[in-house]
Amino acid sequence: MKPELLEEQRESWGTRGGFVLAAVGSAVGLGNLWGFPYKLYSYGGGAFLIPYIIALVVVGIPLMILEFSIGHYTQRAAPDAFKRGHKRFEIVGWWGIILAFVIVTYYPVILAYCVSFLWYSIVGIFNGGDLPWAGKGIEGVENAKQFFNETYLGKIDIEEARFYLGSIRWNIVLPLVITWVAMYFCIFKGVRLVGKIVWLTVPLPWLMLLILAVRGLTLEGSMQGLAYYLDPVWSELYKPITWRYAFGQVFFSLSLAYGIMITYSSFLHRKSDLNNNAAIISIADFATSFVAGLAVFATLGGMAFVTQQMDNAVTVETVAESGPSLAFVAFPYALAQLPYSAWFSFIFFFALVTLGLDSGFSMTESILASIVDKTGWRRNIVLPLLTVVGFTFGLLFVTKAGFNWLGTIDGFVNGTWGIAFMGLLECIVLGWLWRIGTLRRHANSHSDWQLGRWWDYLIRLVIPILLGTLFFWQLFDDISSESGFLRTPEGEWILPNCVGLGIVALVPVFALIFSLVRGRGDVELPEREEADLGTKGRGGGVLSFLLALIPAAGLVLILLRSSIPEAAESELVSPLFWLLLAVGIIAMVLSNYLVDKHNTSGSQTSWFARWAGILATMDVSAFVAVILLGLKAGVPLSEETVPIRDKLSGVSYIILAVVFLIIIGGLGWCFFRALSVANAGTGIQHPDEVGDGETGGGGQQ
Repeated sequence: MKPELLEEQRESWGTRGGFVLAAVGSAVGLGNLWGFPYKLYSYGGGAFLIPYIIALVVVGIPLMILEFSIGHYTQRAAPDAFKRGHKRFEIVGWWGIILAFVIVTYYPVILAYCVSFLWYSIVGIFNGGDLPWAGKGIEGVENAKQFFNETYLGKIDIEEARFYLGSIRWNIVLPLVITWVAMYFCIFKGVRLVGKIVWLTVPLPWLMLLILAVRGLTLEGSMQGLAYYLDPVWSELYKPITWRYAFGQVFFSLSLAYGIMITYSSFLHRKSDLNNNAAIISIADFATSFVAGLAVFATLGGMAFVTQQMDNAVTVETVAESGPSLAFVAFPYALAQLPYSAWFSFIFFFALVTLGLDSGFSMTESILASIVDKTGWRRNIVLPLLTVVGFTFGLLFVTKAGFNWLGTIDGFVNGTWGIAFMGLLECIVLGWLWRIGTLRRHANSHSDWQLGRWWDYLIRLVIPILLGTLFFWQLFDDISSESGFLRTPEGEWILPNCVGLGIVALVPVFALIFSLVRGRGDVELPEREEADLGTKGRGGGVLSFLLALIPAAGLVLILLRSSIPEAAESELVSPLFWLLLAVGIIAMVLSNYLVDKHNTSGSQTSWFARWAGILATMDVSAFVAVILLGLKAGVPLSEETVPIRDKLSGVSYIILAVVFLIIIGGLGWCFFRALSVANAGTGIQHPDEVGDGETGGGGQQ
């Protein structure tokens, strides 16, 4: 590594454990409790774990290593980190940071809901255990829905509100103030304070979830809930949408592409591990999601037994709703059926508050560090301003229509149009336009175990194809929707989609503006490693670029000739379709060969070869998306009905054992590697010692 990349000593985490817990706290958020369990339940039960674990290994861990590597290599937050590769790459870093800022405007509002329900639980403890939403049977379910939607939110529908938000719900404003104040005091002293706070805020929700899981498993009827959660529906694996949701859930759950992990790793000491930390954090996030699912569905099973409503699938689907409704309607109702309900409600919402705080202040810290790196302003000036701005925007979401707008915007920002596309850009820039081998060598020189060249191909080829397929699939799905995407067949604008798409479209505009603004961080950058090397492979690069253009033009003509669903179904049997796909694959392989060859020989690869690789990768992604759409339209699948069980099947017990074996075995191996390196005295495991003179270390080897 070039020592010029580090102009000054950067603040550092106090210990490795503090960094790991902070990163786990960022990855583990409110979505782990309601997102993962609901998706697993809805898309195949135990069968969903197969694509999920594949996605965790193929996408999650490699991408987290990538973000740790660039953050640690440059010692800068995301925008400046990308800029160290080339000044034009700064826009990519700001892209993720602005997406994080959009989330920070509404995420504390959900945390404010948690604070409010925590307060109701505390009041209930002192009122003899009475909760304001309590009730039995169907009446209790309706009570919980009415309390959250009407009494607490005063909710009005987006379509009813149209162009106005309604009045502010002042009962949510104070909890929102408390949330922002808590986030402020968690990070105002810098990451060393964060490294101490997470020793409390990360283990506590684990303990709370463990208590809820144990309590749920001891309820009569809990096995019915677990049967719905874990019994596999193997036919779901034949549906492309199951794989799409599995890969999407891994990507979003680990807080990748927001710049958070890049920022956190930029504060790592030069001796700190990268690869092993990424694996530990990813597996810990998976473990938290899975145990949260056990707690949720065991408790819902006990609730259904009490109310005798689990005798048909409709009731289960009504109770096990996705998103905040699971946390603020179904689960409060289930907890109200338990003895000492107020105490268990307190435990549940305390876990939610601590889970959410970690994720909330991690996003705030990534935004803060990016602004400080860019401007050189002091933290104690930027953080109060950021807090006030975030709180002010948050008031939009505490209006009567705010909850619905929150869900709409989150669907775009946290979906394929937002963060998945950002992850695709990240892999393209670092895989094709940087020397990805440089980051691999840097990671290996600071890690308990080593990456092979296979990691380069994951970042450059495999992950972009997967994320590109998700993006094009969503794009084609939206464009071909019978109900319309931006306008209905009757010509009326679909306001929520227009606003959501408008926000994600404005993100790169603001990212470009911020990247063009000159700041203190715009010092003279070190010479790029290949600046004094000759450019080679121009002829091969031009050839591969021309080859990549052929399938791109062919696919455009195919889609223009007929509607997307018709094209997707008919072209699967067309020889021309498969020939174009083969040409795209050849162009991609040729470009990858040229990039690998000249990077290994120490010469600069032709830009034609690099951009040919990017175009060819997108070609392959688009063709795969069309294939998936064709399979969806042309291969009708019979629905497999799962019989209602009051106990787990043998297959479910095997799935449960395998998951815990993966979690315990994976974490055990990671900790074994860490202890082995520590005992060998390499220095990687040492606590960070700020000011010990280590400003470089661990360059390319």
